[in-house]
Formats: sequence, C-alpha cells, structure tokens
Amino acid sequence: MAEVVTLGETMVSLRAEGLVRLGTSFRSSIAGAESNVAIGLSRLGHSVRWLGRVGADEPGELVLRTLRAEGVEVSTVEPDDAAPTGLILFEQRLPDVTRVQYHRSGSAGSRLSAADVVLDGDVRLLHLTGITPALGDGPREAVERAVARARELGATVSFDVNHRARLWSAADAAPVLTPLARRADVVIGSGDELDLVGGVNALLTAGVREVVTKLGADGAAVSTPDGEQRAPGHRVPVADSVGAGDAFTAGYLSALLDGLGPAERLARGNRAGAFAVATAGDWEGLPTRAELELLALGEGAALR
Repeated sequence: MAEVVTLGETMVSLRAEGLVRLGTSFRSSIAGAESNVAIGLSRLGHSVRWLGRVGADEPGELVLRTLRAEGVEVSTVEPDDAAPTGLILFEQRLPDVTRVQYHRSGSAGSRLSAADVVLDGDVRLLHLTGITPALGDGPREAVERAVARARELGATVSFDVNHRARLWSAADAAPVLTPLARRADVVIGSGDELDLVGGVNALLTAGVREVVTKLGADGAAVSTPDGEQRAPGHRVPVADSVGAGDAFTAGYLSALLDGLGPAERLARGNRAGAFAVATAGDWEGLPTRAELELLALGEGAALR
C-alpha cells in the first residue's frame, strides 16, 4: 500500500540535441509534473503510487517501465487502446531558455476520469497539480474525486498550482484552480501562481494550512497562520532548470511526511531542487536520501 498518491498525465519526452528545424537527434525519456514528484518521493524512501492513463503503445510501456524501475507503484494503470500516450518536446534554444511543445490533445492522459481514482485507507498524502484540470472535463472530475476521497480518508492534500499558459489562459484557469487550492492543506506555487488563486492571505483565510512560495534561485518561503519562514537556495551550476519546481516539491513533502518543521521542510526542498537543476532532464538528477548531504561537501570533493 502506498502512503503517497499522485494523479496526472505522464508523457514521453523527446529532448532535442540541436535545433529541430535543422534536423537533429533526440534523447527519449518521460516527463510529467506528478510523476516527477512521485519519483522524487520514492528516491527519498517513501512508498508512492501514480494514477494516470497511458496508451497501449510502446511510449506507454516506457512510461510504466520507468516508473516501476524508480519504485513507483502503477498496478492500477490500465493502458488505453483508444488513444496514444502524450508527447512533449524540449528544445534548448539558448543556455537558459528551453522551448516546450506539447502533443497531448486527444492523448490517453486527457481521457483520465473519476473511475481511474483509486485511493485506499493507507494513503497519508494526495499530491495534485493545476495541470491535470487543464486537460479536460474528465481529468477535472478525476481531481475532484481524488480530493473528495482523500478527505474521506483523512489524508493530507497537497496542491501545486503549476499554471501552464500553453494549456489554458490565466482567465480560464483561475475559476477552476482557486476552489481546488482552497480545499488543499498545502498549496505550492510561484508568487504569480499563488496570486492566480487568490494570494497567500486569502488561501490561509480559506483554511489552507500552509502556503509555500517557490522563489527560484533565492530559495523558498512557507506561510502559515503563525507567520512566514524563508530559506535560501543553493548556488550550483545549472544544467537544466526544467523539473526544479517538482524536485523542490518532492523534498518539501518528504520532510512533511517525516514530521519535520517548516525550516527543515524548506531546506530539504531546496536541496532537492539544487540536485535537479545540476542534471539534465526532468527527474534524472533527483537525489536519494543518502545523497542530500552531498551539497555540504566542498567544491571538487571526491568520495573514495
């Protein structure tokens, strides 16, 4: 049985080695905010289940095989023979600018429904993002069902706003995401994303237990009815910033599950985020629990 459940779409990712328009080679992997967090939590020693849909195709097999290999439980996922697995294309146009193109319209993930939501009595934490409701009515209903079921079980609900402008506008997203955010125990987002769902004070007034603001290289902050705490980020060489927010979320939620206080939760989140940006890929650089202390080593350290 899993103590953590995540819900969303995971796609096959293709990362261009050069400019797509000129013809180039690609490195294939998988990508999805919720599965990134699932992998991050699994590497940190937590039992995790991912709920979603993939096509009955080879890309779908890659998604499931990768998640299994990372210790994420996917036993309830049934391949969809009526729709393909979604695709995401990454092109690093400048050293610090990555262009992202989605090919997910009509994908298996967009056919997610409330019937795909399986939560049992052992779940302690449900993690959702604002990406899933953007995929259509079925995925939106699945998110609503997951929140209702988590409430029945007394599980903590974590919600990362994760607004994707390529999927829907802020004007369309706000009326959908705001009620979801207000039903969560923990809300996570950048400053702009939190403003999209009413802002820190409005969320706390609505009953959210803690609101976490991701500040990029400057670290993160957590606001509760008792006040705000901040923690600085770690300065590391940046290989790829994609997935850093999901890594932070995994670290923060791991510390929350361990019963640590706000300062420790922010610290673990910032460490996980630093590992992620130092490695290319959405999730490949996520640390294990034993690796978290490596950031404290001096530059050029060798473990022998």
